[in-house]
Amino acid sequence: MGGTRPDRLSVMTFNLRFGLADDGPDSWEYRRRSVGDLLRKFQADFIGFQEVNHFQADFLQTLLGDHRLIGRRQPAPPFWQNNLIFYHRAWRCIHREHFFLSATPGIPSRFPDSRWPRQCTLGVFQCESRRLACINTHLDFEDDVQVRSARIILNRLAQLPSSQAALLLGDFNADPGRPCYGVFTGGGLEADPEDGPAFQNVFAPPYPATFHGFKGGRSGRHIDWILFRGGLTPEACRVIDDRFEGRYPSDHYPLRAIFRWQSHPETQNG
Repeated sequence: MGGTRPDRLSVMTFNLRFGLADDGPDSWEYRRRSVGDLLRKFQADFIGFQEVNHFQADFLQTLLGDHRLIGRRQPAPPFWQNNLIFYHRAWRCIHREHFFLSATPGIPSRFPDSRWPRQCTLGVFQCESRRLACINTHLDFEDDVQVRSARIILNRLAQLPSSQAALLLGDFNADPGRPCYGVFTGGGLEADPEDGPAFQNVFAPPYPATFHGFKGGRSGRHIDWILFRGGLTPEACRVIDDRFEGRYPSDHYPLRAIFRWQSHPETQNG
């Protein structure tokens, strides 16, 4: 599905909604077809999916035949949710990490105040002379946990060249007024120069709603983000609030953006 252009980069983030959830008429068995329709209509070089069960991952792999992926754990524990990054096969993954947002990121764990074990998938990708870091995550709910989680992610990113282009995708369970947003974007009381170069949101205020609980509409919180830094200029972005055969593919709207590379490829390697 889809193609890739050397001067442009397309990206999407999409909370797929936990496939084992009992959502009645919006359960996975009823909306999987609408997910397929969505991804055939709106294609992207990179797609970050959150809340992906193993059978949903199988479905996505079959559907996205022009893409490879990182972030899947096999065999997965019961009720496991993956944070997957699908990337167009024109790109090559040269580095990958999977870690937990906890005091012990290297083992399955969570902060004491975190409701669920939260994870992050990080990859570095190369296409000819272009190099890109892509991070996909799903934060928990409490401000303090979100701030600590944000710093874990930025600490991992600090191991890469600071000038390297980077995308940060996911469901952050926080709107731009929350402290963790300031950690990532360099604003507010929680910002710290040691966190590294600041990210920017591809969307501008007033931020559009992204969570709708299968109800649709445009009022609500902007908790799903596409953030970027280093060598990328956004050209277009949209919240995909379409229905497919009368059904929403998830309780979150997918977000899609198109970027232009700012300079000649050789300068993107950092």
